[in-house]
Amino acid sequence: MTDVVASAPGKVILCGEYAVLEGASALCMAVNRRCIVRLQSASLEHSVVNAPGYTTAQGSFTTDEHGLSWLSGGDNFRMFERVWQVSRAPVDETFTISLDTSTFRDPGSGSKIGVGSSAALAVALAKALESLGGGDALAVARRAHREFQGGMGSGADIACSYTGGVVEYRMTEPVVHACSWPAGLHYAVFWSGVPASTKARVERLKKIGDMPSRRQLEGASNQCADVFRRGAAADFLDATREYCGALQLYDDEHGLDIFGGGHAALLAPAKSHGVVYKPCGAGGGDVGIALATSDESLASFSNDASVYGFHRLDMTIDLEGAVVSHQS
Repeated sequence: MTDVVASAPGKVILCGEYAVLEGASALCMAVNRRCIVRLQSASLEHSVVNAPGYTTAQGSFTTDEHGLSWLSGGDNFRMFERVWQVSRAPVDETFTISLDTSTFRDPGSGSKIGVGSSAALAVALAKALESLGGGDALAVARRAHREFQGGMGSGADIACSYTGGVVEYRMTEPVVHACSWPAGLHYAVFWSGVPASTKARVERLKKIGDMPSRRQLEGASNQCADVFRRGAAADFLDATREYCGALQLYDDEHGLDIFGGGHAALLAPAKSHGVVYKPCGAGGGDVGIALATSDESLASFSNDASVYGFHRLDMTIDLEGAVVSHQS
């Protein structure tokens, strides 16, 4: 009888959104919201899969040497399908499967918080299947997630979810570099309550030619990563401030509304408190991060952010990446 439990964390982008697509470095921080995947042997004619936190639907499927074939509910589990097919785990049992991303939802409203639930799911499932003889979890998750996104995305979220902590990531390099958090650098993650679509923004980028702000954003992103590696908190704040300026120019030239969803309104109060604030990832809603050299500054800024409808999340760095926590 097989019983496997694996998990992987979500993420926020410290710097490098969009710039990473041009080959620049991105800094990505794993956060303490984890997808938990469980595969248990079942005496059934077919396997069943549920996804708490994503859908109330149930999927059922059979497997053979050609992979997975849906009996019902397949449209709700396309990410699961891609990971399973790419992994090619040599399983000959039927399972009850849980893909639990409920921690990626706000407990009050039930709305999804955009901190990489799909990447965490891909990584956690790939890790579980790897323990059953499937392919390398990182490679499987990276390929499956990219296929699920229609060939879009940088893979930074997959790398961070797999590794945990803070990572520096480049699309052009197979190696993921783990980074230490600078001493004296404080942070807080905020949620706007407004959903945002990364896919729609990346699709828009494809239709726009090369713009001067792209090179500027790349340089600012690389500078942020370099300063972060050196571990100087105040210098990283300065570099992030420069990066945010470049990101605003990039946003203006490409019409992506990265600072929409209320993010732009937080820039002035952040500056008044000596805080650097930026949206994470797609922007235009979902989450942002505030950085400062004191908790007092962050507390003052948090009060102002709440006036604009932003909620400070109980969200911290998760130093543990993808793990199999139980196997029998």
